[in-house]
Amino acid sequence: MYTNAYRLPDPLPWAALADSLAAAEDRLARLDERLRASPIQAGWCARTHFADSCASLWLDGELVPLEDLVLHDAHRDIHAPTRALIRAQAVLRARRRIAAADPAWALSPAGLDELRGRAGEGDPDTEPTPRDTAPGLDHGFDAAGGLFPNGFSAEGGPEGQLADAFAAVEAAVGRTTQRLAGDTARPERDPLVYDLEWNEENRLNDWRAAVAETAALPPVLAAALALDAWEQIAPLQHSPWLGRLLIPALLRGRGKTKAHLACLAIGLRAVPRDRRRAGDQTARLIAFVNALAAAAEAGLKEHDRWAAARILLARKLTGRRATSRLPALVDYVMSRPIVSAGMIAEELRITPRAAQNLVADLGLREATGRGRYRAWGIL
Repeated sequence: MYTNAYRLPDPLPWAALADSLAAAEDRLARLDERLRASPIQAGWCARTHFADSCASLWLDGELVPLEDLVLHDAHRDIHAPTRALIRAQAVLRARRRIAAADPAWALSPAGLDELRGRAGEGDPDTEPTPRDTAPGLDHGFDAAGGLFPNGFSAEGGPEGQLADAFAAVEAAVGRTTQRLAGDTARPERDPLVYDLEWNEENRLNDWRAAVAETAALPPVLAAALALDAWEQIAPLQHSPWLGRLLIPALLRGRGKTKAHLACLAIGLRAVPRDRRRAGDQTARLIAFVNALAAAAEAGLKEHDRWAAARILLARKLTGRRATSRLPALVDYVMSRPIVSAGMIAEELRITPRAAQNLVADLGLREATGRGRYRAWGIL
């Protein structure tokens, strides 16, 4: 039975944290201010959602190619999705949900329940979740009964979408039947998959209590303490990555990052594992603060590189007719790490052949090295 709560260091090691805190606060502020007035803010946020999702899986020991995640998100898979890819898609959808919601939503009781798949009466561990509805953030997706209930479809055609719709209807009917029968108890979990003594509710309450104790501290220090508390308490058995999204939500809710959702996983990937897992609490806090600084620094570099690329692409629009689809393609390319002919055709409502002609006009780099199922982007 879980009984241990997280304890904040008393006194706080201000002298050891001062330099790292100052650097992280400065870099996060500069990145947020640059994005606030940037013409590529929306594209930067959309692209970093993909990159941070892949980095989050990397921290858990799973390798998900960025290309595969982009194509899977666009229903343009070129091979059957792996379990790691499905988990990365869940992280991606969670990031988008948090970024689109009110800054205080993610840490609210309703937000936490939805993000961990506990909103409503149904249990996502036993019910299929439609691809484009709730985030479905547990690990319970599988290629047979989750995203592709009627088998894998490389084209992501209407058959798969229709199957998702039927699955949603069946899940709703099941919940209604359960409620009418007066049975609101949650199904018992499989002891082979879950530790039945792992009290998620108590652990989550302890984590929220630790976060509440940081309310008077600077945002970056509060975020580092909240992340350390999440790592030590481990509220969720099968979704440890959710904490790496709640910490950026905390920074956004505190007003530190108003124009973007921090890419914590990218920053953590730049910090050695032995520092992130150190036995000394102060050493871990310094590592987490440095991770936030690294994430902001990487974001600044990527922003400047993508902004320069957009300027070069915009020069190729000079002299084009008013009905040209090239400006729309530039905007779409800025919002995705890579794009395929099928993705462009669907987004711009043109034929795949016309999409390839537009790509040639812009001179985008081919990213896959393949003769078929090619993709292009700003790399």
